[in-house]
Amino acid sequence: MHFRSDRDAYSYKRDPSVPTFDDRGPIAFMDGDCVLCTFGARLIARFDHKNAFRICRVQTPVGRAMLEHYGINPDGPESWLLLIDGKAYTSIDAMIRAGARVGGLGWLLQVLRPLPRPVQDWLYRRIARNRYRLLGRTDMCAVPDPRLQAKLLE
Repeated sequence: MHFRSDRDAYSYKRDPSVPTFDDRGPIAFMDGDCVLCTFGARLIARFDHKNAFRICRVQTPVGRAMLEHYGINPDGPESWLLLIDGKAYTSIDAMIRAGARVGGLGWLLQVLRPLPRPVQDWLYRRIARNRYRLLGRTDMCAVPDPRLQAKLLE
């Protein structure tokens, strides 16, 4: 599968395979079993002072359907998607955008912005494909962080 960046904003609303969900505010779709994704979710929960972000694990029906809609294998390592105003972003570009919106430590991701998109994508793939081997697994839903639990879209 390959990310379908050509999709119109809100195209998922016309896709009968995507369950209806509340899409207000930015939503980060990420692997709920990934230590790195859980760390990112906790950073979003901590620094999202506007309380705008929500997080959806790709293991949920909505998460799975959204990734498939955009041509991303929900069971594959490259399963991070950011939805802002109905438009989808992925790879390090999505992380840079999320970091800019959240602020705090998220601004540190701005140092990656000057990298050409192919380099960003290459770096993202390298990290994504090796994350379980290097960092292990966790369960995002088991993390006892009330700020994170409040942001989960199930």
